[in-house]
Amino acid sequence: MKHDVRLAARSSRVIGAVVLAALAASAIAQSAPPQSAPPQGAPGQAGSGQTVQDQSVPDNTGLDIPTNLQIFGKLDPNVRKPTAIVNDTVITGTDVDQRVALVAMANEAKLSPEDRERLKLQVLRQLIDETLQIQEAKTADITITPAELTQSYDGVSKRFNRTPQAMRVYLRESGSSERSLKRQIEGELAWQRYLRRRVEPFVNVGDEEVKSIIDRLQAAKGTDEFNLKEIYLAATPANSQQVYTNAKQILQEIQKGAQPFEYYARQFSEASTRAVGGDLGWIRAATLPPPLAEAATTMQVGQVAGPIEVAGGYSILYLTDKRQVLTADPRDAKLSLKQLTLKFPPNTNQAQAAARAQAFAKATQELRGCGTVEKVAAGIGAEVVDNDTVRIRDLPPQLQEIMLKLQVGQSTPPFGSAEQGVRALVLCGRDEAAGGSLPNSEQIQGQLEQQRVNLRAQQKLRDLRRDAVVDYR
Repeated sequence: MKHDVRLAARSSRVIGAVVLAALAASAIAQSAPPQSAPPQGAPGQAGSGQTVQDQSVPDNTGLDIPTNLQIFGKLDPNVRKPTAIVNDTVITGTDVDQRVALVAMANEAKLSPEDRERLKLQVLRQLIDETLQIQEAKTADITITPAELTQSYDGVSKRFNRTPQAMRVYLRESGSSERSLKRQIEGELAWQRYLRRRVEPFVNVGDEEVKSIIDRLQAAKGTDEFNLKEIYLAATPANSQQVYTNAKQILQEIQKGAQPFEYYARQFSEASTRAVGGDLGWIRAATLPPPLAEAATTMQVGQVAGPIEVAGGYSILYLTDKRQVLTADPRDAKLSLKQLTLKFPPNTNQAQAAARAQAFAKATQELRGCGTVEKVAAGIGAEVVDNDTVRIRDLPPQLQEIMLKLQVGQSTPPFGSAEQGVRALVLCGRDEAAGGSLPNSEQIQGQLEQQRVNLRAQQKLRDLRRDAVVDYR
């Protein structure tokens, strides 16, 4: 499977994808250690006249690279100044800085100087792609009007719970601008409109293809399916060691939990799923490259694994969920719950929190079904909240395993923190999940068409990059 070919991102995710989707991202659990050893013999920093160690170059490159090559000069092609002219369109340092600030603002990120410089290079590449997409859209007489930009900008402001005027102030205070956000919106709208006009009409999916997929789904009933997110970093024999090191650094940042996995996928992944936080969607192990399939089948939900060596580079995987094809999943059961919450006074230390939690646990053990929850809560000064529509899979992974084993009328062990207090969930009822249903032919056809549109979009973007005149200043 080529890494340019990913399960499609739906067009409804278009507006402000980088800015908005990160706000709803969940926290990442700690990961497993890297599952593949770093490649041997990767070259060091090239200097003037430095000889690089013998490297095996695949025969399928078609580049006729010497086995023992010599680097002349000290130019590092990875160093890019944050200013460029793309086919006569200028991208200034201010453009880059404001987009970096926009990304940091949306993810509530505090960037170190090193992270900011690294992000600048990634943002510059994204701005170049964005510029090429807008330019290509204009060749098809596609122009996003000021009224459309304003309407979309107002929608983004609303998602940030701000008026358009307040959003302008917020952007300026964050080091960004209304212009930077509107430029991103323009690029996304223009490219999607271009695809709808120039690509989608020429994508066809036959009835036999749809029937074949339905047959395969029926044959795969009961097999495991994984909901995965991925960060893919391309590598060549020449820079494999450096890319591996970069991947390990990204993995270490993910493990710290300061930012969600989606944040790092948007900034560093080189796959087409970058715009949707690396989301691969639901996928079976048989459709993955063997190294990724092996990792997925051994991971626990909420786990991150990598760097995993794959053809053409390295991947970092995040398993967000797991299920069986066309089979009822117990975690889809809907629960009727009562939540007890005991808030702690300000400045409660860890020892005081532990003592209060112990008393709270003793009180919850005395529960005799949901009918006694309010009485027990009143006795310890706890609050009670009812919810009758919670799915088990929507709960944190630690609580999912507990709820699967819990009987009606029983309570979970206390959970919480010294800052937020202690909580417990009481199970009042459970509606078991219905059996898995087979998607209809229209749904399958739509998914196939979207996959092919995205593939052709990536091919078109590669052609635009290849033909572009980019002058770095």
